[in-house]
Amino acid sequence: PFPTPRSSDLVAAPTYPFPDPLAPGGPNETDIVYHPADLHFVIDSLLHGSGPAARVKQLIDPGRIALIGQSDGGDVSLAAAANSCCRIAGIRAAVILSGAELARFGGSYYGSGPSVPLLATQGSADTINPPGCSAQLYDGAPSPKYYLDLVGASHLIPYTQPGRARDVVAAVSTAFLNRYLKGRQAALTMLKRSADVPGVASLSTTANLAGASVTCPGAP
Repeated sequence: PFPTPRSSDLVAAPTYPFPDPLAPGGPNETDIVYHPADLHFVIDSLLHGSGPAARVKQLIDPGRIALIGQSDGGDVSLAAAANSCCRIAGIRAAVILSGAELARFGGSYYGSGPSVPLLATQGSADTINPPGCSAQLYDGAPSPKYYLDLVGASHLIPYTQPGRARDVVAAVSTAFLNRYLKGRQAALTMLKRSADVPGVASLSTTANLAGASVTCPGAP
């Protein structure tokens, strides 16, 4: 039987099978252009589900929906939150973990529609998603926005392996969502405190980042 919901916080974690590194024959990056629509379908299904899934929609406040994605998932989440090509109405916040703007989506970023509070995280030693990619998407975003620099971190370790970097990402992301989804003003203090870890992470809220001129492959 479908379990009875017990929490007011619901996380849906869709996968995009074709760009998956473990996909048969290797990842197919060209399929990414369809994923904002896939993400929209998942959200719509959760909001308007019937049958056993109707119990899930009882947990969802349609005014408190955030998108979180890492790497290709971050690219998709950013497009769905901030690109005219495929913006999903009702998104209230976006957490982009080592993601980028992509020209292949078309449209324009941040050009129209309501602004969405943004948290961008990026490992400074990431060679798969270069820091310039996160700097570019951060610089283009309207405030409120936050940039979490993970000192010496690579592309996956801060999100997949236990350690101080992952602890920081979790604490900062939670505080960010508490502020912009739940309206807890005091969460900003926790956000800034959690991000201030010498040698591990630092937080920026400036309008632009140094190093934003670094090129980002595939970006507009």
